[in-house]
Amino acid sequence: MRKTGDLRGGARITAEAAWQLTLIAAVQVLAMATWFSVSAVVPSLRHDWGLGSGAAGLLTVAVQLGFVAGALGSALGNLPDVVPAHRLMAGSAVVAAATTALAAVLADGLPSALPLRFLTGVALAGVYPTGLKLVTTWFARGRGLALAVMVGALTLGSALPQLLSGLALRWELVLVGASAAAATAGVVALLGVRPGPLGAPAPPIDVRYAVTVFRERPSRLVSLGYFGHMWELYAMWTWLPAIVAASLAAGRGTLPFALSAGVVAFMSIGVAGFAGCLLAGRWSSRHGAVHTAVVAMVVSAGSCVAAALSFGRSPYLLLLVCLVWGASVIADSAMFSTALSRTVDHRYVGTALTIQTAIGYTITVVSIQMFPVVVGVAGWRVAVLLLAMGPVLGAISMQRLSRADRLR
Repeated sequence: MRKTGDLRGGARITAEAAWQLTLIAAVQVLAMATWFSVSAVVPSLRHDWGLGSGAAGLLTVAVQLGFVAGALGSALGNLPDVVPAHRLMAGSAVVAAATTALAAVLADGLPSALPLRFLTGVALAGVYPTGLKLVTTWFARGRGLALAVMVGALTLGSALPQLLSGLALRWELVLVGASAAAATAGVVALLGVRPGPLGAPAPPIDVRYAVTVFRERPSRLVSLGYFGHMWELYAMWTWLPAIVAASLAAGRGTLPFALSAGVVAFMSIGVAGFAGCLLAGRWSSRHGAVHTAVVAMVVSAGSCVAAALSFGRSPYLLLLVCLVWGASVIADSAMFSTALSRTVDHRYVGTALTIQTAIGYTITVVSIQMFPVVVGVAGWRVAVLLLAMGPVLGAISMQRLSRADRLR
């Protein structure tokens, strides 16, 4: 087999593995465009549907809850380890495309939009964790960087609707564009993606393994670190455009180069986030996944503090802080997947990743809904500072893992 690429400490990968990583990452970018497709057009929906700030937040929370429900069902049934992963991913992407298209055509308010957004989340539970599991079947060495590419793809796809919205398209067209992207993802997954040679044979269904993940100390500490990461991540992604707009209004400033809040969000979440994932993947090749996660969370917590201190001040400073925050807030994500995949029974890697993800996304529901409440009571600065609790606690958990279990 022809060799190509150098991913970790001289370890080389096959051209086929590199191609599969490219395809799986492309599926993630295209399918995840449906996640924030409705959230990205909230300003238009407030006008057309008469939404308040609390109702707007429910549009994101519905997807989170759907994802949790889908992930729990998938984990309890060991679906990512029993069903052919590329088929599960393809079918899930097509369902996400269908529910998003129906939202564009049929939804005219929260009663009709929320069930469709919930079903979108259910479908995406079969895309993201399954994609992570597929990557582990192609990479042993170099897994940290490969998973970092996957998280970067998730980041770029999640931010894509912000770019479409920033181009001043009608909200229906933003949703249709995201739906078309997810449908394309389904075709790519079905026709091009395949499990790798490192995949274990389908294990027997074991509902109890979803609990076993948290009984063992190494995987429990990894999961606690991930939960701290998730406390901050989706609340930041959801509310960053509003934070930028409120900061500009408070300081009576304007963004440089006539940028809109939506474009700043895309640059911070998508472009800077993707770059942060790749840099973290490279860093982990030398210093290990656990150490990389600790560094990323420290920088991310510092970014929360910087965002609070720079609120209402120079737009240029705000832009810089957002870019650093966007890069650091997601840089550690692949590190948790890498560490978990190395601490659990290899036959149930898909199940472990899925149950960890399910609980993590449940936590995001709390932080997303909490944020506007705190803004109303204590102001924007306090709300942003509270997000720092997650990465601080996560860094402590991962540092304990590093010291006690000597994992890198």
